[in-house]
Amino acid sequence: MDEALARRLERILLDGKRKYTRQQVADKAGVPPERTKRLWRALGLATAADDETVFTDADVEAVRIVDRLVTAGLLDEELETSVARAVGLHLSRLAEWQADLLWSLVADNPKLAGDERRIGKLVESVLPELERVQNFVWRRHLAAYSARLLTGADEEPESRTEIVGFADMVGYTRMTRRVDEAELSAVLERFEALASDIIADRRGRIVKMIGDEVLFVCDQPADAAEIALTLAERAGDDEDLPHVRVGMAAGRVLSRFGDVYGSVVNLASRLTSLARPGTVLVDRELGREMGTLDEYDVRSRRVTSVRGYSRLRPGVLRRAGTTRRVSSGQQLAADLLGLNRTDTDRDADPDGRTDRGD
Repeated sequence: MDEALARRLERILLDGKRKYTRQQVADKAGVPPERTKRLWRALGLATAADDETVFTDADVEAVRIVDRLVTAGLLDEELETSVARAVGLHLSRLAEWQADLLWSLVADNPKLAGDERRIGKLVESVLPELERVQNFVWRRHLAAYSARLLTGADEEPESRTEIVGFADMVGYTRMTRRVDEAELSAVLERFEALASDIIADRRGRIVKMIGDEVLFVCDQPADAAEIALTLAERAGDDEDLPHVRVGMAAGRVLSRFGDVYGSVVNLASRLTSLARPGTVLVDRELGREMGTLDEYDVRSRRVTSVRGYSRLRPGVLRRAGTTRRVSSGQQLAADLLGLNRTDTDRDADPDGRTDRGD
């Protein structure tokens, strides 16, 4: 892609030419230049020199909007940088995927690749449609979360009682060493699609996907049980996916800018590291709750120690009247291959990430 086309696309995407320095943006918006610098960095954008002409009219308007929100009391000035950081983090991933999609489209279409005008028109026509779809999805999620907060008005939004779960593909690190990028991408896509569908069907929420695993939260024990068991079962039945293991714990969690933190998150992570392929482990309190439901059985395992928990007694969650889906032969093979790692093993594995939520 040549410079002329890059400049044209930039003007389309930035909604205008770069014509202001940081000081000029601050003067026009009526805010201190240091504040605009903080926001720019928090959004994850490359740092620009004070005398560099990189800003547009849209940048000026964005700073004005943020300032109005602070002045109106809708946004705490002390939190505006954190909010900007959260927005930048989530939207940068979306933008990267969309840019890759555009590049693939151009690369796969030789006639389009050689016609700068057509590429520009394509972006101009597609951009408003993407904005409409993103706005619709955002409003839908906002409506769902708002309703959830209103029905739980007795709890602080930042600290609620929730069920936290990790679902982890077994042997992922080993698999990355023997497959190419296309195969790995296909496995990740299949896992993400499976997890997204199952979690959405049972009114859960995906907090984040971390390569080989998904972190999710849920309000009701029955929904959480169905998410965990269905994930393990469906992955076990899929010849193109590794086995999945799940760990879940319930309690107070700190919700901050779309992520969750606290001891419950750490406990769910530790339980996942202890789970065998195709199984679901729950902490004692959650096991008691799920044990009262007719559809499920919870069998206590022996007391064990993992990092941060000296006497942990997990429970194995199963459907009522069923036996374990993984045969003893499969289990022995998994043990010999080292797929059933302990928490210590995960500490030694750079892809283990046992500090999720710390």
